[in-house]
Amino acid sequence: MDSNSVSYKVSSTWERPADPPHSLPADADIVIIGGGIVGVSTAWFLARQGVRVVLCEKGHIAGEQSGRNWGWVRQQGRDPRELPMMMESRRIWLDLEEQIGEEVGLKQCGCLFMARNAEQLEELESWLPIAKEHGLDTRIISGSTLDEQVSYASQQWRGAIYTASDCRAEPHKAAPAIARGAVREGATVLTHCAVRGIESEAGAVSAVVTEHGRIRTRVVLCAAGAWTSMFCRSLGISVPQLRVRGTVARTAPAPELLQGCMFDEKIGIRRRQDGGYTVAHGSILDHGITPSTLRYASKFIPALRQEFKVLRLSIGRDFWQELRTPKRWSLDAPSPFENTRVLNPAPNAAVLREIKSNLAETFPALADVELIESWAGMVETSPDVVPVMGESETFPGFHIATGFSGHGFGIGPGAGKTLAAMLTGGQTDIDLSHFRLGRFFDGSPIEPMSTV
Repeated sequence: MDSNSVSYKVSSTWERPADPPHSLPADADIVIIGGGIVGVSTAWFLARQGVRVVLCEKGHIAGEQSGRNWGWVRQQGRDPRELPMMMESRRIWLDLEEQIGEEVGLKQCGCLFMARNAEQLEELESWLPIAKEHGLDTRIISGSTLDEQVSYASQQWRGAIYTASDCRAEPHKAAPAIARGAVREGATVLTHCAVRGIESEAGAVSAVVTEHGRIRTRVVLCAAGAWTSMFCRSLGISVPQLRVRGTVARTAPAPELLQGCMFDEKIGIRRRQDGGYTVAHGSILDHGITPSTLRYASKFIPALRQEFKVLRLSIGRDFWQELRTPKRWSLDAPSPFENTRVLNPAPNAAVLREIKSNLAETFPALADVELIESWAGMVETSPDVVPVMGESETFPGFHIATGFSGHGFGIGPGAGKTLAAMLTGGQTDIDLSHFRLGRFFDGSPIEPMSTV
């Protein structure tokens, strides 16, 4: 893996040349499936403990959502079940560049959720008791204090909830840099190396079968993002998971109107390291209805009700493509993961037009700034918008980490530290019971406390 040093082109993460492995380890203590930020962070923490870890990625490190997200390292507005892990993740982020010896564009800049009226401000204030319980520096700001964070903000916003300790980083840099850090610590990271399936002995994991051969292991972590549910289903494990498409763009260098991360109903925006902005629509997510939508509909009803105003539903290509995908496949022939090296959805052209319009309306000084790159990513989400992290109850040695629901970038290093402890039987202060897969099947209430 070569260092992606100076390019700010986001698509350089997934457009780089293929780099398949020249050889394959015969065995490993732990094999990780998936080269997103959760997978590479877990590999880094394991390697630092001296664990022989191999990470297999079917395409490129951070080639999918981990390289396409907004780049927010955000504690604010988190579900209280995942907030302790996110707070630990922020602490890791602050020291990360020194630890791995590479820069990832990290800047402590604060996060703002904006309110245009009293009703929205009251809704934002309802999160303050959670912040206080966890000792966060979150507060409500308005007037000239708000103007200090966003130029001329008080002219159109009633106020905002603000967490000064929140940060931002560059997604196209961060996960690849962590992966290289893991390699320097002794991990093996293999790209263009799809895992086709798992072999077992006496009902437990005994090996992973990749397109390049077999790796013996007793412990596997599936951190395959939007592919996790499909992979698990081939093993007879049901993981409720749906995909939503988010469209994002970046601008050319532009006047500095804010340093941090800002969100309201019209726009999500953050300052970039290159002097431009990463921008997205504040209230649009696309979901192409698939057989999985129908299969897991009953479990997603609470989330669908919560997100109904922002979801744009359609039925078409995604439905038929999933319907044609086999539930199981031979481990001796190319799998669906080799057929789609990178899940690379096209950005929604209509949403891009709305982003441009909303940017001009919200920040007139940016009305003529060019959108120089646009992309889309598939966000994998769980029914309660909280991750799944834990060992399969039916397949000993097989562990799952998925469903980060658009929150995975910021929480990735913290999740990696927690998963490394889980996989090795180490100590963790994180209550993993909140993240067990079984919560979706044992009658526990499904209660989203955050949004995608």
